[in-house]
Amino acid sequence: MKIYLTLILFITSFAAHAQWKGLTGIADTSFTVRSAFQKAKKDFPDIQMPAGTLPADVTIVKDLEYKKTAQRSLKLDVFSPVNTSGKRPAVLLIFGGGWRSGDKTQLHAIAAQLAKNGFVSFTADYRLSTEALYPAAVEDLKEAVIWIRENAETFNVDTSRVATLGFSAGGQLAALVGNTGHSGIFNTGRKQNGPSDAIQAVVDIDGVLAYIHPESGEGDDSKSVSAATNWFGGNKVEKKAMWEQASPLRYVTAQSPPILFINSSVERMHAGREDMRKKLDAFGIYSEVRTFPEAPHVFPLFHPWFEPTVGYAAGFLKKVFGE
Repeated sequence: MKIYLTLILFITSFAAHAQWKGLTGIADTSFTVRSAFQKAKKDFPDIQMPAGTLPADVTIVKDLEYKKTAQRSLKLDVFSPVNTSGKRPAVLLIFGGGWRSGDKTQLHAIAAQLAKNGFVSFTADYRLSTEALYPAAVEDLKEAVIWIRENAETFNVDTSRVATLGFSAGGQLAALVGNTGHSGIFNTGRKQNGPSDAIQAVVDIDGVLAYIHPESGEGDDSKSVSAATNWFGGNKVEKKAMWEQASPLRYVTAQSPPILFINSSVERMHAGREDMRKKLDAFGIYSEVRTFPEAPHVFPLFHPWFEPTVGYAAGFLKKVFGE
């Protein structure tokens, strides 16, 4: 009897601990640049925050609405280079936070430095898993790509050279948006003969490429509900088709864009990368890998990794865009 009661208590405790958080309607602020800095500093005491000042040769326009949803107005910020001639390539920067936390300010520092390098940089909000489940975030970001093309004249953007860059969950989203242009999978309501959602280059910073994969850590709900389970609204058994549909690895074709992978030492954060590179190689599509072997997952947000991360991204984009 005692063993039976103990087992019941264990199962009850586990179920409560691993309960799906679901659509709370309340913003999750658990992941911020500041909280990530404080946590990482325990193991890397010499790290520093990037400068918060805007470079002198860069301008910013904030809080432009690109989409109105039932939940809220989705906005983006635009960083533009000063004293440049001709149309410039555009980069849509996508923040991370487990598809549940974060906001468009997270990658402001990177956006500003890319603008200094001659790119028009856009940081966009998108619906998180507290307010809308998959594929809402993907649909939102595709609308952001279309908005960039619709407003290309205003921001001096070359519509034939648009890239996505994302960190963590944003890296997965950048690769997924980048490899599903023209597919109609995630933006079925797009205007006929309207601007394209196609992407010409991707920078994936520690974002997974496949969920149901031997290298993936997503979907382990044994201790707490995983970020992906919260996003899909079910685990990888219950919602297997969704987990597979959201994997960028699945969409590699001859039309896929070149991609740069920038990775930390946390291997599960780039699950499926080498399989994706093999597929890209088969189509003759260029890819690069840059790795910081001793770095934590949050490396692109802080010095000493911030500057080389920007350098790798800018160098790759200039190469594939013919700058």
